[in-house]
Amino acid sequence: MRTALLAAIVVPVSLALSSPADAGSIAEAMEKAYLNNPDLNAARAALRATDESVAIAKAGWRPQISAFAQKTYNQYDLNLHGVTTQSGTDSSGNTVTVPIPDKFDFQNGSVGVTITQQVFDGFQTLNNVKAAEASVYSERASLKAREIQTLLSAAQAFADIALNQDVVVIRKQNMAFLRQQVTAAKARLAVGEGTKTDVSLSQSELAQAQALLAAAVSQLKQSQAVYVQIVGDAPKGIKQASPLAKVIPASIDKAVATGWRDHPQILATMYAIDQAGFQVKSAEGQMLPGVVVQGQITNNTGNSTFTTLNNYSTSSLTARLNIPIYQRGAEYGQIRQAKEKLGQQQILLDSVRLDVQKTIVAGIAQYQASEATISAGLVQLRAANDALAGVIEERKVGQATTLDVLDSQAKVLQAKETVAQARHDSVVASYSTVAAMGHLTIEDLGLKVKKYDPEEHYNAVKDKWFGLRTVDGR
Repeated sequence: MRTALLAAIVVPVSLALSSPADAGSIAEAMEKAYLNNPDLNAARAALRATDESVAIAKAGWRPQISAFAQKTYNQYDLNLHGVTTQSGTDSSGNTVTVPIPDKFDFQNGSVGVTITQQVFDGFQTLNNVKAAEASVYSERASLKAREIQTLLSAAQAFADIALNQDVVVIRKQNMAFLRQQVTAAKARLAVGEGTKTDVSLSQSELAQAQALLAAAVSQLKQSQAVYVQIVGDAPKGIKQASPLAKVIPASIDKAVATGWRDHPQILATMYAIDQAGFQVKSAEGQMLPGVVVQGQITNNTGNSTFTTLNNYSTSSLTARLNIPIYQRGAEYGQIRQAKEKLGQQQILLDSVRLDVQKTIVAGIAQYQASEATISAGLVQLRAANDALAGVIEERKVGQATTLDVLDSQAKVLQAKETVAQARHDSVVASYSTVAAMGHLTIEDLGLKVKKYDPEEHYNAVKDKWFGLRTVDGR
């Protein structure tokens, strides 16, 4: 079942999330982020390290081979009691006295090879391999979730720059209008049709507009820095993208069901549950008997002061049955610990599902609210522009004051920024919702970038018996 679930996050869904005209630079930003984002590349490296856990676990099935060499030097002292000679007879029967050396040496050495093979270990290796494979699948799904989050961050950074650019333009337009009002107020004062108060009010609004513009420029620079951090390149030609309206389901329940089925973080947690379950079985395997077979071949040599020993070889084959009775209680604690970790992962699955649900519900609510704000804001903007034009005409005939004009301009500024903010929020909310559904992927978006394939590295290392270099040659 888990394999089928993993396939679901790898096979393209082929949804038309946006038209080429809508994608534009935002698609390019996501493509660059997919290739360049350091956090994403670090997650890929972490997955490659996790791949090695399968080869490590499989080592429990393989033999251990070791070579050894040993040299022993012994010295014997035979003259401890003052005896320096020994009597005997020669070949002719004559009595002879032979001197005894004070000391003599004896040396022996051995070299050999030992091969140890675990025949049965209570299914610990089998369950360790299954746990390692589940860990790889979990990390792979987590990587998919990281890719989705990176693409979402790139889209949000793009939308933030577009918003801040619009705000800078709006506030520059506001400053241009207020400069005109200051000039006009001074001109009316010069011909006796205005007051110093009108000039002061206009200058005050212009100074405030300058401060607002400076804040907008600062915010734009900050959003550009965030964009470079995520995407890895300077922003160019950014204009606000369109929301992914066609992809968001009309029903919140349907959107949540899609997220629960397709979001890779949920799949990652399900694989983590599998991993924890196999680790429980591996820990329980410590209570079962084990069988080890060991073979050894040894070549021995030796000599002494008086004689040279012949070389000789020995070989042995040993089978040992180990039956654990009590291992200081550690095995019981490890089993209980593994069971608690399994329970933890099962609880986390509920937490992840609720988090996905919260994000989807909040995203759809934000999207709907932003769309409503855009519609209302456009009506407000048209009305504010009409009111401003009317107040300017009324001031010309003395039926309105400069303060009325400035108040009307402030409402126009507010309406413009409200619409710009709502358009930004609509884009971000739609991308956030699609990401929480698990469909903000390079396949779904149709991004023109080579997909990172984790299977390639996994297949290269999962059955390796030896070798120090990584697949890329390090």
